[in-house]
Amino acid sequence: MQITRANIWYLLTHKSFLILLLIINLFGTIYGYYWYGGQLAVTEPIFYIFVPDSPTASLFFCFVLLAWIMGKSWPLMEVLALVTLVKYGLWADVMNIWTLFETGSIGWQGWMLVGSHFAMAVQAILYLGKYVFKYWHIAVAAVWTLHNDVIDYVFGQMPMYRDLADYTSYIGYFTFWLSVACIFLAIFSIRWRKYLPN
Repeated sequence: MQITRANIWYLLTHKSFLILLLIINLFGTIYGYYWYGGQLAVTEPIFYIFVPDSPTASLFFCFVLLAWIMGKSWPLMEVLALVTLVKYGLWADVMNIWTLFETGSIGWQGWMLVGSHFAMAVQAILYLGKYVFKYWHIAVAAVWTLHNDVIDYVFGQMPMYRDLADYTSYIGYFTFWLSVACIFLAIFSIRWRKYLPN
């Protein structure tokens, strides 16, 4: 069978594939919250929701996938998933590669995080043509995302990368502009939809 854009889109949107993707993301989400266990143990309860960034991003996508499987859509979850999956997927990769340059090694777990977080960003991009969110949904996602940055870098709740502790202000600056870029990605995606499969 010839591999075409239509065939690939059919596979990506097939119910069986969406169920498989949901299972993968669900396990990744659970592991992600487990991974943050040490930091959550020393976090004030008021900040709990803002600390585990990546697993919360994949949790948003789990809700999106569940809605699609049921033949529905949840626009607010879609834009929250798009913005945060791309943001934290790329952010974690930059942090791990930066750590590699600082220390010379990140071990198998570091490379696992690089691969899994890159996949987070890719899966969000793959479904640009399926999202149905509107501009007001993006506004809500923008408030959530930028507020999370404030909590992280003003109140000190950012993910712990001890080898990069001396660069926290630079990381905060980078994170802010990464958030802005991901918000603009969501905005422009509305205009691109007519060129994408749906």
